[in-house]
Amino acid sequence: MRIHEPKVVAALPELGVELHSGSPLTELTSLGIGGTTDLLVIRQRQHLPQIVTLLGENGIAFRFLGGGTNLLVADGELPWVLLQLARPDHDLVIDGNCAQVDAAADLGRTVTYCAKNNLGGMEGLIGVPGTIGGALRMNAGAYGMQIGSYVREVELYRASARQLEILRGNQISFEYRHTSFAPDDIMLAVKLELPSKPFREILEGIRVCNNKRRSSQPLNQKSAGCIFKNPPGASAGRMIDALGLKGHRVGGAAVSDRHANFFVNLDQATAADMLALIADVHERVRMTHGVELENEVILWKD
Repeated sequence: MRIHEPKVVAALPELGVELHSGSPLTELTSLGIGGTTDLLVIRQRQHLPQIVTLLGENGIAFRFLGGGTNLLVADGELPWVLLQLARPDHDLVIDGNCAQVDAAADLGRTVTYCAKNNLGGMEGLIGVPGTIGGALRMNAGAYGMQIGSYVREVELYRASARQLEILRGNQISFEYRHTSFAPDDIMLAVKLELPSKPFREILEGIRVCNNKRRSSQPLNQKSAGCIFKNPPGASAGRMIDALGLKGHRVGGAAVSDRHANFFVNLDQATAADMLALIADVHERVRMTHGVELENEVILWKD
């Protein structure tokens, strides 16, 4: 979607918004897949209610883009514009065992900064790409931990009510790769309470996690992380691997030969290629193992 209405274009700079016309999602997602639309980068968050109202009054649909690391977007001209928070100059403040973190902050950088202040617990997330906001939305986790365990407050913009809110941690449901946030909630900041731990001990935990990732994941290829959630008590990757599907391709999309639950963009894959591969693998697992795998990757198909 392109914003052509002159009064909307004229109002955006006054609301602290940068308009990037015709932005390709191939450059904004870790999969390198997706169509084009206008990107609105928000630098003055206090104006979010006015921005959403302006778009609504002019019939402009929108979606919110975080780091784009767990996302598969449709091909072609997209029917909505994208909103994205600009990363501030100061995105993390430590106070005792608490870290106040901007939602646009890089997840790995946040883990490292906390470690340098002897705050641990999130070592497993050091190699997970994306932003803090994205990690919150999906309750990101790895190697036996999840970020939701440390959340004490979340500041967000609730688009349905067009207002800013602060939720306590006990007001949010954190489950395996799922939370109670509404689809149109926009994360702004989070307060994390982390356990004290010596820096050297945290570094050792980070080293172990990094070694595991390097030995098992296609870190140098375009992917969106795990495509499917693990069924209770089972491993989606092992199920797919047991079917001999590593390297299986549809167009430019393929099952990674390093980790069967990672699907990679090998050769200018389209969203149609990746969706067909996901559907094919899903059906093969269902027929052979009797398990209905659930997507972990977020699909923006329309």
